[in-house]
Amino acid sequence: MPTILIHISNEDPVLGEVDNLPTSTDTTIIVKNPRRKDGKDLPYLDANVSTVVWPFTRINFIELMPSSEEEEIITFIRE
Repeated sequence: MPTILIHISNEDPVLGEVDNLPTSTDTTIIVKNPRRKDGKDLPYLDANVSTVVWPFTRINFIELMPSSEEEEIITFIRE
């Protein structure tokens, strides 16, 4: 389940998980476990909400967060 960071118009970024990455024909995105980037609850959602559907008209862009396997990759930089 990919973790994404959604940048919504006039809002703080939202971190969450999606079952599948959106395609070019999608008009909405379904996000599970939505939260702020620091892990805190979103103030405009009820405490028991676990899934949210946002229309793409409200979204500026989406970042794909690295998985735990990608974070463990060690690279060497030649200076």
